[in-house]
Amino acid sequence: MSTTKTYTLIGADGRPHSSPVKGEWGGHRGSKIYGRFDCPTARRAIMRGGYVTHRVFFADEATAIAAGYRPCGTCCEDRHQAWKVAREKGEPWTPW
Repeated sequence: MSTTKTYTLIGADGRPHSSPVKGEWGGHRGSKIYGRFDCPTARRAIMRGGYVTHRVFFADEATAIAAGYRPCGTCCEDRHQAWKVAREKGEPWTPW
């Protein structure tokens, strides 16, 4: 019997997979937004109880972007602004 904990992360293809390592970023499946675990907006939503069933996790930021998620305007404000500018210009966006 294995006691190794596994975590369900979303891959670049947008599909869940098992991982022995926790994700570094969280997201919301419905709105396709990703952000930091300490995001105040996400924490308030979790406290209200409506967010948890749609919560997803990513190994890293690049995977969240590849899966089609955009940065949170609260906890990733600089990335969100860059994402908005790129979208308005019709250009692809990456934070690096």
